[in-house]
Amino acid sequence: MGLKWTDSLELAIALDEAHPEVDPRLVRFTDLHQWVCGLAEFDDVPAHSGEKILEAIQMAWIDERA
Repeated sequence: MGLKWTDSLELAIALDEAHPEVDPRLVRFTDLHQWVCGLAEFDDVPAHSGEKILEAIQMAWIDERA
């Protein structure tokens, strides 16, 4: 079973592993959306995301780095 948009912590961990050189505080939502959709573990409808979902993923990623 793949990751869904609501799996913000798991997505953040996967993004951190896939993009260790990126500062998650500086990521644009357009890039974040593209990177989440590009994760091998991601299995959801790309259009089902929104600003609140992307913000939750970004915040989880920032927390993961702290």
